[in-house]
Amino acid sequence: MYFEHTEFPVLLPMTNPRTETDWQELRSRFPVFQKKTYLNSCSYGALANEVEASLQRYLDARHDEGADWDYWVRRNEAVRDSAARLLGADSDEIAVTASVSAAINSLASSLRFDGSRNKVVITDLEFPTNAQIWYAQEQRGARVVRLTAEDGRIPLEKFEAAVDEETLIVATAQVAYRNGVKQNIPAIAGIARRNGALMMADCYQALGTMQFDVKEAGVDFALGGSLKYLLGTAGIAFMYTRGELVESLSPTDTGWFAQEDIMAMSITSHDPSHTARRFEAGTPPVPNTYMAEAGMAIIHEVGLEAIEGRIGELTGSIKEKAREAGYQLVSPEDPSGHGALITIRSTDDHRLVASLAEDNIVVSCRNDNLRISPHFYNNQTDIDHLFRALHERRELLA
Repeated sequence: MYFEHTEFPVLLPMTNPRTETDWQELRSRFPVFQKKTYLNSCSYGALANEVEASLQRYLDARHDEGADWDYWVRRNEAVRDSAARLLGADSDEIAVTASVSAAINSLASSLRFDGSRNKVVITDLEFPTNAQIWYAQEQRGARVVRLTAEDGRIPLEKFEAAVDEETLIVATAQVAYRNGVKQNIPAIAGIARRNGALMMADCYQALGTMQFDVKEAGVDFALGGSLKYLLGTAGIAFMYTRGELVESLSPTDTGWFAQEDIMAMSITSHDPSHTARRFEAGTPPVPNTYMAEAGMAIIHEVGLEAIEGRIGELTGSIKEKAREAGYQLVSPEDPSGHGALITIRSTDDHRLVASLAEDNIVVSCRNDNLRISPHFYNNQTDIDHLFRALHERRELLA
């Protein structure tokens, strides 16, 4: 069945991105646009035909063969290799998990908080998982310090002041899910490194929208998942761990897929993998691996440089139209200060989202902010449609 991921050939996505990008052809592969103006990729990415077909292949195999574990494990390894390529990492530095929550829990279980280094630095910009799990470690001796936002941002000076010789790990979001603010991860990682602390970047709201190399950024851990801009589905995520750290960390939150020899099926010992697979747990979510692999293959096909440029054009148009209409932008004006998510202040955000849905416009909201999140499959027509609808609902905007 399965011993090491090198035992089986892995189906890699296309190695060369397009030289000329046909955005309309790409858009045609996402059927939702036949019915909706979909601008909600920060919540869930649109479903591509080939991602849907990948799930059907899994269902067909269940009917035709019943079980095919060798092939299913290869799908898990394909996700590992594709995530490594996305992050500029080695495959042995990637753990494939059921969620980012599972990954952070495994990481947290491998850390000791009983010495002088027991401080965990987080911020107001975190997704709840990346706060709740660290607060849960307080019963193990962790001391959580949360940096407060100023005008929706965390100045680097606050990291400089908070991170010291007592800090074990800095754990923060690359792009904030509430307002789209993009943090300077390389600079934060540098602050952590100078103080002997670890650095974890939650990249869920960034991966698939911009180029990001974990080695260049200098992070120790980076996490992401499949369901948003990577075009897959819920129930599958991954974590990069810097190779030099892997064997020094031994998670107690574990399972049989974390073992060095999975098929040893031992019930007398715990022998974790020498790779980042030690952060995994039980049986992989097999159907989700099909869809995650297919979704990331599209990202590799189009190319992150092209995607980043396309999203920059779309978010630039959103900001310009918001300014012209006199709406209150919450996301920074500077394109280097935000991700693919642009937010506008609303006086009743839930009502506004529900009202827009009546016009077949799909967006979302958080903390009194309307969230508009384009991906490469969106176009100017989508943005024009949204702003015509917003004009008709002006009373719901600040």
